[in-house]
Amino acid sequence: MKILVVGGGGREHAITTALSRNPDVHLYSVMAKTNPGIAALAREVFLAKETRVKEITDFAITSGIDYAVIGPEAPLEAGLTDSLESRDIACIGPVRAAARLETDKGFCRTMMEKHGIAGCPRHRIFAAWEDACDFIDAYDGDLAIKPIGLTGGKGVRIMGEHLDRDGAKEYVRSLGGDVVLEERLIGEEFTLQAFVDGSHLVPMPLVQDHKRAFEGDVGPNTGGMGSYSMADHRLPFVSARDYDQALTIMKDAVTSMYHEGFPYRGILYGQFMNTAEGPKVIEFNARFGDPEAMNVLSLLSSDFTEIICRMVEGSLSASSVTFEQKASVCKYIVPEGYPEAPRSGEPLGIGDTGAALRYYANVVEQDGRLYTQTSRTLAFVGLGDTLEEAERVAEAAAAAVRGAVRHRRDIGTADLLQQRIDHMRELR
Repeated sequence: MKILVVGGGGREHAITTALSRNPDVHLYSVMAKTNPGIAALAREVFLAKETRVKEITDFAITSGIDYAVIGPEAPLEAGLTDSLESRDIACIGPVRAAARLETDKGFCRTMMEKHGIAGCPRHRIFAAWEDACDFIDAYDGDLAIKPIGLTGGKGVRIMGEHLDRDGAKEYVRSLGGDVVLEERLIGEEFTLQAFVDGSHLVPMPLVQDHKRAFEGDVGPNTGGMGSYSMADHRLPFVSARDYDQALTIMKDAVTSMYHEGFPYRGILYGQFMNTAEGPKVIEFNARFGDPEAMNVLSLLSSDFTEIICRMVEGSLSASSVTFEQKASVCKYIVPEGYPEAPRSGEPLGIGDTGAALRYYANVVEQDGRLYTQTSRTLAFVGLGDTLEEAERVAEAAAAAVRGAVRHRRDIGTADLLQQRIDHMRELR
């Protein structure tokens, strides 16, 4: 069986690694830059921007690809799934119309409102920046400012956190319109990802990501500095009722997309804020999270290839998806100065990383040495029977990296988790 993985980041290295566990799979890769981890697993690598739909489709046809797994969101918006499936290459990744759950925030909120899906924050959609600024002036409170289209996970600005009222209006003006303004949600974030075959949905373990650049959850937002999951696949600040509500929201979104005429097949990622009133949807993503993919795929104990086949056939079931009952901690290594002024081209030295799993991201290999680029470099995942054990494994590996890089030492620690628990207790 030939499977094409589109994308060259840490998420895609985790996808490729999970698929490589099946010896009958022959892996192919499309990525803009060579990821040394993916390249070591792939039979053939096609270097191309992931949104060059025709070239990728031609490569897939020539290579005799059976299935394609699309990692990033940009090729989904560009219609890569539509193109591949028109040539009878089944894809794990929704068609362009269904991917609008992520790629068009206005569509997402309108769809949720139309179908009465719970967890939708109060919001307004604006096409003109002047009208949005008038709304900001008249609104008594803080708002989340969200560009309607894709921003690489870095476009959202929060009043009272990133911006004051004047700064919010200036940001809206800089966007030129097409913006969603939403009530600011207070609570604790968590991620629920799921495999979806168009009608059936099977959830993965809950994960919490850490967007802020520095320890203590301070500094600018990033693509994600690391994440963790618990051995019971839940989170201690998410009650059973919260979890059931979040899962119902995900299922209702899939059902609504079916009724809209765009059946959703692929990975559905729900980013939730657990508030005093229960979980609210921050956003849906139409693919695995990065770094969250590294947590869940490192824990996946069933055959990823079989899951893909079932997703395509429409026969997905909970019994076909199993995960190890272990905790996981993922810590990203990033260049010094990241995210605002990252030091690129710096050499890395990697010492003894013990039992940690290693996933390469934005890094190049030359003459046997690794060098930083302008984004997150590589990640280590520790697994353990407890969160403390998993964190020790991940931290020891991250600390073994030498060079002009850093990482957040607090991710997955008991102290940071207790802060989350205490915060939810205060809210409720």
